[in-house]
Amino acid sequence: MQDMIRRHQFTLKKSLGQNFLVDENILNKIASAADLDEESYVLEIGPGAGALTQVLADQAKKVVAVEIDRRLETVLNDTLYGFDNVSVYFGDALKLDLHDILSKEIPADATVTVVANLPYYVTTPILMRLLTDGLPINKMVVMIQKEVASRLEAIPGEKSYGSLSIAVQYLAEPRIIMTVPKTVFVPQPNVDSAVIRLDIRTEKKVRVIDEPFFFRLVRASFAQRRKTLINNLINNLYNKNHKELLLDILNRVGIDPGRRGETLTIEEFARLSDALGELTDMS
Repeated sequence: MQDMIRRHQFTLKKSLGQNFLVDENILNKIASAADLDEESYVLEIGPGAGALTQVLADQAKKVVAVEIDRRLETVLNDTLYGFDNVSVYFGDALKLDLHDILSKEIPADATVTVVANLPYYVTTPILMRLLTDGLPINKMVVMIQKEVASRLEAIPGEKSYGSLSIAVQYLAEPRIIMTVPKTVFVPQPNVDSAVIRLDIRTEKKVRVIDEPFFFRLVRASFAQRRKTLINNLINNLYNKNHKELLLDILNRVGIDPGRRGETLTIEEFARLSDALGELTDMS
């Protein structure tokens, strides 16, 4: 793969987070974690030079790849030569109409597995778009920064637990498959990576009356991690005039106002969100 990149005189762009995975063993483990078979449809974000794409195409019925860097077209034409079950679209995965692309490439009743080696700088926005855009995705297996993977899988009380943990776990079940050393990339990034699998929930983890407010509450509760829940709510969602009402509601739902947001479960946030409904108009 590295020889092919040199042959095409391709230079990697740091601004695009281009760190190509070249370890064949890890490529195979990523594909294995996706549980692909001859009936699988795959959406790959950021195929790069096509090393992972080749492995996916060998196992799946169809691979639809989205690549932001048009300069890779000649490289991908070379590495994917002979794979008639691969379609490559060039453009930004955050801006392209993925619904339109998938409707052209897969049957209307099919589900899609996302497999990707995501650039660190756009990991969160891409994941959240894929999770919230109503695409026919049933699972994702993605390589991301190890620290971010820990945040996605974190549970209450852990240092890495935060609003991103809740946002992802509300919609999916995350599970870290393996950690990946920086030495298997070209060029080497500054940090280690991890492969995480996200199984999309058929029903959201909790039911809430007002979903946008639920997420506003979560973000406010983590705004200043060292502050207590009541102080974060007063400083970031309401004001001091609401303190007594907030204390009353927190006590009513059985949540100690002196706790920190990082100790609350997603179920407790849901319960508090619904109970705070009477205050939302006064925020």
